[in-house]
Order: sequence, then C-alpha cells, then structure tokens
Amino acid sequence: MSPNHQPYAGEPMEERQVEPLRDHGFFAPDSVARRVWSYPTSILIGFSRAVTIEHLDPDLAAAVIASGQVKQRTPLRFDRTMQYFATVLFGDARSVLTSSDILMKIHQRATGIDPVTGREYAANDPDSQLWIHLTAWHSILISYEMFGPGKLSAAEEARYWQECVLAATFQTIDTDTMPRTRDEVREYFDGFRPNMIASDGMLDMFHFLVNMQLSSLPPEIPAPMRKTLNALTSRAVVATMPQWMRDMGGVPQSPAVDAATIAALKPVLLAISKSDHLMLPLLKTLSPRTYPILAPFFLDMPPHNPHVYDEAEARQEFDFPAKPREIYEQQLAKKRNGAAPKPYEADHHDALLAFTTAGDQGGLLERADSGVVR
Repeated sequence: MSPNHQPYAGEPMEERQVEPLRDHGFFAPDSVARRVWSYPTSILIGFSRAVTIEHLDPDLAAAVIASGQVKQRTPLRFDRTMQYFATVLFGDARSVLTSSDILMKIHQRATGIDPVTGREYAANDPDSQLWIHLTAWHSILISYEMFGPGKLSAAEEARYWQECVLAATFQTIDTDTMPRTRDEVREYFDGFRPNMIASDGMLDMFHFLVNMQLSSLPPEIPAPMRKTLNALTSRAVVATMPQWMRDMGGVPQSPAVDAATIAALKPVLLAISKSDHLMLPLLKTLSPRTYPILAPFFLDMPPHNPHVYDEAEARQEFDFPAKPREIYEQQLAKKRNGAAPKPYEADHHDALLAFTTAGDQGGLLERADSGVVR
C-alpha cells in the first residue's frame, strides 16, 4: 500500500486494512446523528423498518416491484443502501459528493407508470426522495429510542433533525420546506397517509422486508441462525410500528410480544454497543461495504484532515458544481427531448454503478457466471 494512499468511503476491505478517511466530511465528530446511527439498533432494526414502511408509498413500491432488484439481489441492495447512508453521514466530503452523483445516475433509469395508481413515478423525484429520507431518519431514531439508550434530550433531538436536513442536501429534496422537529415530522407522516395504498404488491413487499433477515444475510450463515435472528428482528421492527401501520401492512402483533421483544433485545444490543469486538464483526458480516466507512469511527481513527466541510466549500474544492436538483432538471430536459436512458427492465441483470467510484477506483458491479453479483 502506498504511504500516500488515502482510502475512500466504501473501498472493499479485502483490499486493505482499516485506515483513516480523508476528512470528517460534512458532520462534526460529536454529531448526534453519528451517535444514533452507529448504535446497533440501526443496522439490525432501524434500517429494516425504514425499507419496509417505505413501501406504503405507491410510487416507491411501483419502482421497486418493477425492477425486481430488492428480491433478486437482497443482500447487495441492503449493503449498497447502507453504504450510501453511511457515506453521507460518516464518509469524507469527496466520497459524499461522488456517491450523491452516482445515486442520481442509478435512479435516473428508475422511472415508469404505477399500474395501481396510473401515475408516473421517478426515483429522483424530490417528493419521493423526501419520503425515503425522512422514513430512514425517523426509523433509525425510533429504533434507538425503543431498543437503545432511550430518548435524546430536547437539544440533542433538535440537532438530530438539523443534521437530517444537512444530509438531505445531497439528494433532490427541497430542504427549505423540510420538517425540522419531531412534531413537524409527525405532521408530515400524517399528511402523507392519504397517499398510502395497501396494494397486493405493497403487501407482498411489506411482508418480505419485515422478514428481510431471511434473505439479506450472507449465504454462508446457516439457516437456523438466520431464522432465529429474523424471528427477533422482525418482531422488533413490528414493535416500532403504530397500530394503524400494522393493520395496513397485515403484520399483527400483540403488546405482550412487543414488550417481550424489547426485553430480550435491549440488553443484547447494549452489549454489542459497548464492544468493538462484537460491533465490527457484525457490521462487516451484515454490510461489508459499510464496514470501511464506519470502522475508523468505531476505532477512533482521526481522518488525515480534521476538517468539517460545508457543501459550497466542498463542491468548489472537489469540482462538483451541479447540485442534485440541478442534475435532476437536466435529466428531465433529456427526457422531454427523447434523450433519456432506457428505464430498467423487470428483473434486469444489468451491471450496477459502484459507489466505490467515490475515490481512487471505480467501475461496475458485474454478474459473475454463477449469477452472483460481485
């Protein structure tokens, strides 16, 4: 390894040892969001909750069902989505900006007509992006409160939602109109409920993702261990849902099961949170692409440059002049002119743009002869 090598967020760990990242990115070391998102509730419960209830949005459900990638490449989709969220919050500034641009390119082809509503959907649409973003940040916080240390102080929570807005600047979201408090987030979700549809496709994805540990874990994990973990995490995910959501998603669960699940998992998650020897192997197993981003954080490795960037400064220094909204407008103009790329086909096997282009290397994730994406 060259002494001048500076690792980028998401570089595969089999190619190197854990090393410091370039800089602090856009979040200070004492970030409240970093503390919440790095607790084991995030990867075991919060993320599963987020990707499950996202499907209450018929536009998102239509896009996911049309491509078939969540079921076809479940471990890879889990890993890459975690990698993106982790890069934004824990990665260096250049990796964040590059990953944001790559995500825009990936989503550009996720367009079509929802067969349930007849509406056109587009993964880069600002409203769709806001739904996904708030669902993720809210789910991570709710899981932390229920299965982790408990509620944040008023000042800490205010900072958490401020940091949520900051993270949204790397998507097409209009941050000026974003909720900034728990009450505003609750009002947003209440206002979104009339849009929700319990279609057959949505219910199928809801049940699949509540039980995602059955299919998202690496294949080398034995089936009995997979089933045991899923039995706990699926009940934990449902325990975080309000009753109306359980009814809509067809996932009934009694308060007694909720209480028993919390009592069983909370001390386990606490033990994991206190031991890097437990947390790091768990992270590397569940999301190997996230591991190199978070390992320096858990090991208290300072970055090469202790600077915290603001967006304008980073865009100028690393030459990323176009913001996501501007890129989206360019994509819409291409579509109007008939120059947009072809939408993804159902159950496609296309090579995927790799987020590891956020730095020294890049390329595609190709399908090997075995059918496994590498």
